[in-house]
Amino acid sequence: MARLLVKDILSGEHIGQQIVVCGWIRSKRESKDIAFLVLSDGSTQETLQLVVPAESSAFHHLHLSNNGSSIKAKGILRESPGKGQKYEMEVSEIEVFGDADPEKYPLQKKGHTLEFLREIGHLRSRTNTYGAIFRLRNILAVAIHEFFQGKGFIWVHTPIITSSDCEGAGELFTVTSLDLANLPKGEDGSIDFSQDFFGKRAFLTVSGQLEAEFLAMSLGKVYTFGPTFRAENSNTTRHLSEFWMIEPEMAFADLKDDIELAEDFFRFLCRKVLEGGEKELSFLESQYKKISINELKKMAETHFTHITYTDAIKELKNTKESFEFPVDWGSDLQSEHERHLTDKVVRGPVIVTDFPKEIKGFYMKLNTDGKTVAAMDVLVPKVGEIIGGSQREERIDILEERMGKLGIPLENLQWYLDLRRFGTAPHAGFGMGFERMVQYITGMVNIRDVIPCPRAPQTIGF
Repeated sequence: MARLLVKDILSGEHIGQQIVVCGWIRSKRESKDIAFLVLSDGSTQETLQLVVPAESSAFHHLHLSNNGSSIKAKGILRESPGKGQKYEMEVSEIEVFGDADPEKYPLQKKGHTLEFLREIGHLRSRTNTYGAIFRLRNILAVAIHEFFQGKGFIWVHTPIITSSDCEGAGELFTVTSLDLANLPKGEDGSIDFSQDFFGKRAFLTVSGQLEAEFLAMSLGKVYTFGPTFRAENSNTTRHLSEFWMIEPEMAFADLKDDIELAEDFFRFLCRKVLEGGEKELSFLESQYKKISINELKKMAETHFTHITYTDAIKELKNTKESFEFPVDWGSDLQSEHERHLTDKVVRGPVIVTDFPKEIKGFYMKLNTDGKTVAAMDVLVPKVGEIIGGSQREERIDILEERMGKLGIPLENLQWYLDLRRFGTAPHAGFGMGFERMVQYITGMVNIRDVIPCPRAPQTIGF
């Protein structure tokens, strides 16, 4: 007999039928006449109560059925006369796959702090909290493909190992096959990467944008969804060294098109998580009070406030709020500035546009004022920046001039300049940090709580 998932069992379609279920025991209560086991298989936020009467042969196996043990149970599904569950399973047989020592199993039936659970990352997904987070993460991941496929985008796979450092996107991890104890050196004493595996220096990618651009200039509309890496020594609650990015690129599009796509995308993700993750969202709202389902419902239909960088600076300067970082035209917006704009000034999501060219990437289109670029940052309450994008500079003369002023060697990006030589066209795109979006949806304060295996400075346990 094939096993059923708990989420399907709880639909009530199998009342009175003999069924088989597999999972992990969350808790056990027993007396000389009867035992109650609470079983989870990860398919849903809910659990299934197993009732084991003393006359059942399964009753004699209960000494192996401890918290954390994995089992297979066979029995009849019935409506439950007790409080707390609608259905329960009267067990006739139990097979224990793997016992868990009750003295050593770290997930006892009590409250655990998130800090403690980060120390046992290989087991934390068995808890209600992380089970909810990772199921919501799954809903969002599927929704990303649904959104872009529905709009005619083509999913492309940009490289994880690249020779491009996507100038200005962050510190990079070097990928090498050289003997680190005996590095080859050139005449100037620098490492001779010509002897490396690829014949030149290679990195883990910080962004798939540049490669997505040339694919968009042939396929029209593309998107990437994959891992990216930043070697910044940052231990904040907002940063990871390995994270996932969604990066769409569109040919024949400008900043206005980019903004419209970003707004539609964000609203779509909110709607999808509300449709498919109601139980998980309700649990997180009741447990942590950091999210509001009503707020998500509003965000699923909201229109974003648009403000230029210049006007945003004016708003920040006019406030009585005291900031740690100074507010001046030409300086980048910090997290405290972003949250002030969303939480205090607008009280909702904000899109900031037209940033000074000095604080944005060389590839962003220069505006007619010669001072700003056609860029946008999407800011949401409690998190701050969640999307960053721009119209790309399609004019080769201006692009070469900007690269020269920034000291970017033209020979390193001739292939990128070729896009402007051969059939150039206006194009635009953005990047969304997937974990930032999961963080916003779940209300988790620390970004390390929304990815199964967080990578950060001094953090690589498995």
